[in-house]
Amino acid sequence: MDFRSARKAVLQLLETTAPADVPALLHWMRTTRDFDEFTQDNNDIILKSIATDLRDCLPIEAMLCSEHLALQKIRQQPEPTVHIDAFLYDEDFIDTLCEEGKMSRNYCTVCGSHQTAPLGFISHSFSLMELKFIYHHVLPDLSGKVLVDVGSRLGTVLYGGYLYSSAVQLCGVELSGEFCQLQEMIIKKYQFGDRIKVLHADICTQSSLLQTADIIVMNNVFEYFLPESQQARQGFLCVALVVLELTL
Repeated sequence: MDFRSARKAVLQLLETTAPADVPALLHWMRTTRDFDEFTQDNNDIILKSIATDLRDCLPIEAMLCSEHLALQKIRQQPEPTVHIDAFLYDEDFIDTLCEEGKMSRNYCTVCGSHQTAPLGFISHSFSLMELKFIYHHVLPDLSGKVLVDVGSRLGTVLYGGYLYSSAVQLCGVELSGEFCQLQEMIIKKYQFGDRIKVLHADICTQSSLLQTADIIVMNNVFEYFLPESQQARQGFLCVALVVLELTL
């Protein structure tokens, strides 16, 4: 069926719908995600494939045992909170895991009772939709620009930048050797090495890199992964270098 025939069929369907139900049908058509599979482009498909690869390499909570401070911070939240990586698990995927009993959205407020409350969810990654929004609407044209992701973790900002922008270089700086290995695996498999590089390093040792950066991304990197005594120091370093760059 070509476009004109399909449009005619849709209009005919609306004409045969009960008048009282037309507003609800139109609202559903405007807001539903049932059409996502028809509107996603090849870059979306690549990112979803990357998410599948990473899920196969990580526990369901996508946290490593070595992330002591981040785990402690999550346990200190006022309400029970779990880490659900938004890049690895979208809402539909979470629903499926809940149906399979592998995950829950709620916790029991009185053990053994039916009194439940919603769990708090936190993510250390941007979702696919958030990445598209950042690169398509928040950031300017990155042609010829250098982006640095401080605490690149799974590398999602880097992969999104590779697919959704024209940045000449996307550099991730990550303290965890395990996460660096995961990023290198993805970079090699999807042949991103011409524009993405990952450094296994402390950002405090990368002042020259920060001075060359046009865009610096920091997502939860200090609050959850550094003691308070170091947060101010490293945050000040990044801000100071950005200001220096802007004044040159």
